[in-house]
Amino acid sequence: MTDNIEHLMLEQFRALRAELASVKDDTREIKTRLAVVEAGIASLRRDNGDFATSIAAQHLSYDRLSDRVERIEQRLLLVDAS
Repeated sequence: MTDNIEHLMLEQFRALRAELASVKDDTREIKTRLAVVEAGIASLRRDNGDFATSIAAQHLSYDRLSDRVERIEQRLLLVDAS
């Protein structure tokens, strides 16, 4: 009777170990996938920052061109100098 109980307990422990190994594998995969997602988010944030920098540079260029056109118009007397 005692051998039977020990045998049943060993089977249960083996089953638990197998389940634990499966959970560990799943956790490892989830961590890997999460790291990929985090890297993707970081890349998007970097791209977004680059995009904002590009827009700011375009605005600066537009402002400079606007000033130049305004000076040209004033020199050619195309607008009232006010």
